[in-house]
Amino acid sequence: MSTRRIVISGMGLVSPVGHNKDEFWNNLLAGKSGIKMIDRFDTTGFSTRIAAQVENFNVQDYVSRAEARRMDRFVHYACAAARIALEDANLQIEKEQENRIGVWVGSGIGGIETFEKQFLAMQKKGVGGLSPFFIPMMIPNMASGQISIMFGCKGPNGCTVTACASASHSIGEAFEIIRRGKADLMFAGGAEASITPLGIGGFCAMKATSSRNDEPEKACRPFDLDRDGFVMGEGAGILVLEEMEHALERGAKIYAEIIGYGCSADALHMVQPDSEGNGAAMAFQMAIGDAGIKAEEVDYINAHGTGTPLNDLMESRAIKKVFGDHSKQLLVSSIKASTGHMLGAAGAVELIASTLSLLNNKVPHTLNLETPDPECDLDYVPGQPREKDLQVVLSDSLGFGGHNAALIIRKFK
Repeated sequence: MSTRRIVISGMGLVSPVGHNKDEFWNNLLAGKSGIKMIDRFDTTGFSTRIAAQVENFNVQDYVSRAEARRMDRFVHYACAAARIALEDANLQIEKEQENRIGVWVGSGIGGIETFEKQFLAMQKKGVGGLSPFFIPMMIPNMASGQISIMFGCKGPNGCTVTACASASHSIGEAFEIIRRGKADLMFAGGAEASITPLGIGGFCAMKATSSRNDEPEKACRPFDLDRDGFVMGEGAGILVLEEMEHALERGAKIYAEIIGYGCSADALHMVQPDSEGNGAAMAFQMAIGDAGIKAEEVDYINAHGTGTPLNDLMESRAIKKVFGDHSKQLLVSSIKASTGHMLGAAGAVELIASTLSLLNNKVPHTLNLETPDPECDLDYVPGQPREKDLQVVLSDSLGFGGHNAALIIRKFK
């Protein structure tokens, strides 16, 4: 087994509640929600008319106007988050390092906005109306590709597409790449920009999203008895993962150490999770075993916590299945009532939140948890943030198709 240790040395994000880690963290602790009425398109006839949109974002702060015109919005967010992470890591990529630096950035859906616009252009003008950049703008791997082009990263490059688990799987795979010695540093995370007529409409058709349109900020209610579905979010999260000695040698600040990664499949249904949480539990157990720790050493779980009736109950059962009596001492919270469900970006943004919790010994609360569900009976940190000496944190992501991922981080020593 590899003895290489992997640390987090940079973090960047674009989210509905902040475009850098400090703004994001302060807004989480303040209980700010980014969920509002959708103003990007006419939502007449939609059962869900709310979402957590990214606001006050100028892509030209990060890439040139010419480059931006050849990218979908999810790539705009990814490139911005990657540049923020690069600067946060105080990283200078020298030519002799290019082959040892890679990128692994996932997306659940990719360039759906480009797809919609190009379909309409073809309907109006025929095939001649299609842009030659249609395909490269739309495909989900282009966030990873564009980041590598932007920074000159010639090492391992890929994209994991596993719905809501995409970012967590991407981070886990980047972690494994460094551990195997195939790279010394990886940009890893996820990006999503699916607040479009087709994106929102598709989830409305599934009846997966909350229809509490008259109270946008109260709509997402993880683990609450009155939860009625998730609320869409968007943005990107990118982390700089680095082999420990490489980071120490260049004098990098180290936020945390990644010590475990687990992944599994429910093998049950296209969108419905295993009601007993067996698949999620397997991912938790795999991550704990990979980390070489006992379950009782985990202090806090940053949960997937979507606010859907099935997910929150299943996730609670999975936690109890793995942690037993210790589950009553665990703190568990979800930040999705603040950020919305960022789909393929969720796992990265939530790992950033987990890292900030670890650094600050503080757990963000679960917004809108007002009426406890008797079947969801763990400590979900209602009301206000909680201070606690944290040493080990687990973050999990659970995606359509039965994809499960869990990451474990520890205070760096």
